[in-house]
Amino acid sequence: MTEPLVPRMREFGETIFAEMSALATATGSINLGQGFPDEDGPKAMLDVAVEAIRSGGNQYPPGPGVPELREAVAEQRLERYGLSYDPMSEVYATVGATEGIAASVLALTGPGDEVIVFEPYYDSYAAVIALAGAVRRPVTLRPVEGRFTFDPDELRAAVGPRTKAILVNSPHNPAGTVFTRGELEAIAAVCRDRDLVAITDEVYEYLTFDGTEHIPLATLDGMRERTVSVSSAGKTFSATGWKTGWITAPARYVRAVQTVKQFLTYAVSAPYQRAAAYALANETAWVEELRASLQSKRDRLVAGLEAAGFTAYRPQGTYFVQADIRPLGFSDGLELARALPAKAGVVAIPTQVFYDHAEAGAHFVRFAFCKKDEVIDEAVERLGRLA
Repeated sequence: MTEPLVPRMREFGETIFAEMSALATATGSINLGQGFPDEDGPKAMLDVAVEAIRSGGNQYPPGPGVPELREAVAEQRLERYGLSYDPMSEVYATVGATEGIAASVLALTGPGDEVIVFEPYYDSYAAVIALAGAVRRPVTLRPVEGRFTFDPDELRAAVGPRTKAILVNSPHNPAGTVFTRGELEAIAAVCRDRDLVAITDEVYEYLTFDGTEHIPLATLDGMRERTVSVSSAGKTFSATGWKTGWITAPARYVRAVQTVKQFLTYAVSAPYQRAAAYALANETAWVEELRASLQSKRDRLVAGLEAAGFTAYRPQGTYFVQADIRPLGFSDGLELARALPAKAGVVAIPTQVFYDHAEAGAHFVRFAFCKKDEVIDEAVERLGRLA
């Protein structure tokens, strides 16, 4: 029988997150692979969700999102970044940021169009670009003075006559980089000069460390009118299973995204939308405590990895540390990640699966630090066996 999967999706199998999490379960290993916290978000937010369920708010909400969430998102963008959006025409709810990105790429690009991505990239980017029939053009992030960054000349060279969009993830998963204003200005200049639309993944917008500032690309000159910004409640409020996200963009882009999204899932869970709206308006102090806690956990994991023999890159944001495996005598991150449960009882993610140029990331693995301190301590003790 012929292969039933369409050719454009045949390079994609089971996600690396599903593979590694299943391996963790099967071997009883500590899972520092998939980026989900092991503690829930603020209790008051959870109570709002429960009350919304009990009070009968369980039927289809408005497709674009409940008014409370759209208004809360618009207020958040204005208060935090000075960006003004009409909650009724420029804010749109999605099933997590992943759907927001997918619907945006499917709405704004098509067969033969090119989309620039910074590699290593979150794996759904490559898949949805393929679903659109578009072509990804990677620009590689490389370590420079302890953080991952890109060469502006390589970015400009990646743009061709078929380039339609650029996907920008900052704070960046999996590299941990938070793009500086100068780096964002380089991206914005390319967008303005070549008439590109920017789709920005900002799910870790609150989770930056050491005073590092997250700057939305839409705040730069000429970029609000050509940027679709995507975020969610999952990472900010430790509720990754809620899959409650949103986009903010000029009305013409929102209409385009809505045209696609309404035929994907139509609506987003009403109780979770209402709880996310509450959290955006009332739980910023809790988020600050989370950020401080994650910074401490980052330092704990980095110190443990270095003691175990890795070269660890201290991230400026997100949940993740990139670790160079070469000082321990390994060179293939995928091979090591699959062997790590047996060698040390720990699961990590091989970074090379997030590259087109796999050789650039072959010697890195990604560890998540959004875990309890005792879990991190046990994991790094086990990793010490590798030496």
